[in-house]
Amino acid sequence: MFTCCLPWWRASTTCKPWQAVHFLPRVWERCQPLSRKGISTSPGQGQQDSVQEKQILEDLEMPLARRETETLFQEQPETGNQYLEDAFLRSYLKTHLPPQVLEEVNEDLERFGNRLLTEVKPLGWECELNPPVLRQYDAWGQRVDHIVTCSAWRRIKEIAAEEGLIAEAYERRHSNWSRLHQAVKLYLFSSFSGCFNCPLAMTDGAAKVIESLGISGSLKKAFDHLTSRDPKKFWTSGQWMTERRGGSDVANGTETVAKKQPDGTYRLYGFKWFTSAADSDVALTLARVADAEGRVKQGSSGLSLFFLKVRDEEGKLNSIQVQRLKDKLGTRQMATAELWLDGAKAELISAEGRGVASISNMLNITRIYNAISSVASMRRMISLSREYARRRVAFGKLLKDHPLHMQTIARMEVQTRGAFLLLMEIVRLLGLVETNMASEQDQLLLRLLIPVTKLYTGKQASAVVVEAMESFGGQGYMEDTGLPVIVRDALVLSIWEGTTNVLSLDVLRSLTKSQGQVMAVFFSTVQKKLELASSAAELGPAVKQTQDALSSLARFLQAAGSRGTAAMELAARDFSYALARIYTGTLLIEHAARPDASSADISAAHRWCTRELGPVATELQSSSHGAEEALVDSALVYEGSPARTSRL
Repeated sequence: MFTCCLPWWRASTTCKPWQAVHFLPRVWERCQPLSRKGISTSPGQGQQDSVQEKQILEDLEMPLARRETETLFQEQPETGNQYLEDAFLRSYLKTHLPPQVLEEVNEDLERFGNRLLTEVKPLGWECELNPPVLRQYDAWGQRVDHIVTCSAWRRIKEIAAEEGLIAEAYERRHSNWSRLHQAVKLYLFSSFSGCFNCPLAMTDGAAKVIESLGISGSLKKAFDHLTSRDPKKFWTSGQWMTERRGGSDVANGTETVAKKQPDGTYRLYGFKWFTSAADSDVALTLARVADAEGRVKQGSSGLSLFFLKVRDEEGKLNSIQVQRLKDKLGTRQMATAELWLDGAKAELISAEGRGVASISNMLNITRIYNAISSVASMRRMISLSREYARRRVAFGKLLKDHPLHMQTIARMEVQTRGAFLLLMEIVRLLGLVETNMASEQDQLLLRLLIPVTKLYTGKQASAVVVEAMESFGGQGYMEDTGLPVIVRDALVLSIWEGTTNVLSLDVLRSLTKSQGQVMAVFFSTVQKKLELASSAAELGPAVKQTQDALSSLARFLQAAGSRGTAAMELAARDFSYALARIYTGTLLIEHAARPDASSADISAAHRWCTRELGPVATELQSSSHGAEEALVDSALVYEGSPARTSRL
């Protein structure tokens, strides 16, 4: 009879730590033998591990009567300091960071990795066990709308401030590398934080918007709070955009009205359908300014951006009612609410009618955070999968000794490496932009790659975490292992901050607005990176395959120039995937071309580039044919379904 495992992020465990990381080509390259706390072990540790593996096999052969009747025959996987155990991350930092910056960042990340293991991980699990609840009325029937969060959630907020998870990016102690330092800390923090990366994303986005608009007046105080390292002063921000009539379609879905007051402030009236991290201190939101007759302008040009405090100085809600908390598939640790704004006091911070343009900086930041969470969830699941493979015995041997099992994990590892490099590329470019070191080409490339990275890594995360869950067999489906939490939380990452299709169309907009310049930069950047790597003979096949895919993409775009928008929109998803696959393959080749690259680096590049990188359809159909295909798609989807009219 089996008993259930304790979740591996709890502070204490009855299982002995498995203290060595064995070398496995293409999966665990160059991982140093690490103890559970990330401290290097003795040279004879490998021999001890062999003895432990032998003991596992002998235990299975032991007569049932001699076994402890209440002992689970599978040991739970246990990981140590995530920074020290992530050889790929450390090799990336060693390659890109200047020596002095690397030394300081390395010391900080090693320390932070230990804090995550000992302090943040158990807090994150407590947040899962104690989700927020809404107390709408007090004992005397007064409406209070109090969102009650657990002490662990509040403690994680304090730790986020202490670690400077927002401040790091704005202090710019490491110049253009400050963003990368911050992103790596968030990457390590994400999987243990009880979903606190979400309020941090909006907080960072709000700080970015304020910085871009000019830090002055009341916004100066807000910026100081949002970027503070003092837990007592640190604020988090919400991003209230989604309303009942639309999600990403804010231009047509925003109904909230702003009425100007004699003192120059505004009162907001409307209903916000999704407000993540509804317990935040402040929020940015869109609304339509009403004129003297109460009329508002429709469309995106009628939207303005407002800043508001959620509560007043006495702690009372700012004319806001919490309708209910959302009952979600995942991210249950965080309060997501429906809010009535019934005259909420707010400050107009954009030019009137420039709300969408002003909040775009926030969307860029939150999409990068979304990619961070995607890559972090993949890395976490693979770390646990490979640890489990060293402990679980099936068909007479450990899982790590089954070639097919290891091939499956290796394939997930390649996906995760590619996603990580794509993420680091946009963070690197953002760092250049924020320190005025970016060229025009860098800025165009960043505009293109942010939606590409977000949409592709969100899809990768869903696939990888589900595949990784399967590697645990039935245990992967058990709630008390904690694995289903990671899976549920990852599934939202293709939805948050714009779905795959919405972002694919945004990719097309970047082409249109730049009049094609963005693609010229994409082609030249990829070609340059491939040329630099072409001197490495062992990478020749991967380089050629990527160049062929690039040529295929060029033909695709050439055909697009003589076709209508309907056909291009139908191809937007495949086109965006092709951009992600080609650029990721190029980054993997670049990483594998380093003088100190490992065989695993080279293998990862080859494995990625042997797949189809270019667009699925290399030739666009005519615009009329594209329109016809859209009709066929609609008929296929709705065959036999009765027509119903929307009530909206």
